[in-house]
Amino acid sequence: MRVLTLSILFCLGIYSHAQQADPNFHVYLCFGQSNMEGSATIEPQDTGVDKRFQLLAAYDCPNLGRKGAKWYAATPPLCHCNTGLSPADYFGRTMIANLPDSIRVGVIHVAIGGSDIRLFDKDLYQDHDSTYPARWFLDRVEAYGGSPYGRLMELGKLAQQEGVIKGILLHQGETNTGDAKWPSYVKTIYNNMMSDLSLNP
Repeated sequence: MRVLTLSILFCLGIYSHAQQADPNFHVYLCFGQSNMEGSATIEPQDTGVDKRFQLLAAYDCPNLGRKGAKWYAATPPLCHCNTGLSPADYFGRTMIANLPDSIRVGVIHVAIGGSDIRLFDKDLYQDHDSTYPARWFLDRVEAYGGSPYGRLMELGKLAQQEGVIKGILLHQGETNTGDAKWPSYVKTIYNNMMSDLSLNP
């Protein structure tokens, strides 16, 4: 059986109009399903991170000493309190390694394994918030206040007070494998993000 997973990086020169935002703080929105959530094992070499790479926590993780809506060094796990390594981890590290020392990189990380892409559609998410009836899935959705997209936008607006949103990372696919409408679903979500965050593609 072939499983299709798709990784997309929208680096579109998008910007915000926040008055006191630091133009040298580049923020990326990260969302998707299992791989973006973090399914790889965190190994010792993954635990050290440059303080210029930061995470805006999506919710409280007492076991990690994190409070929701606060910035921290982007030490994995970045998504949930007990997930693993995700594409965002080494994306941020690679950016930091190749940017001037004056630039910081921040990520906002909202993902749920197994989710249909429409869970991130602000008008359709309630039809897809129980893709799996398993308790773990429902708990993941609830951790984001019932709306993963809503939490992503809430944090995005908060981040715009500190820095400039530079791009979007999406890694999602297996639940929608073979769905010819997937590109149109992504386009709708993207357009909503541009509008809700007042971004100019």
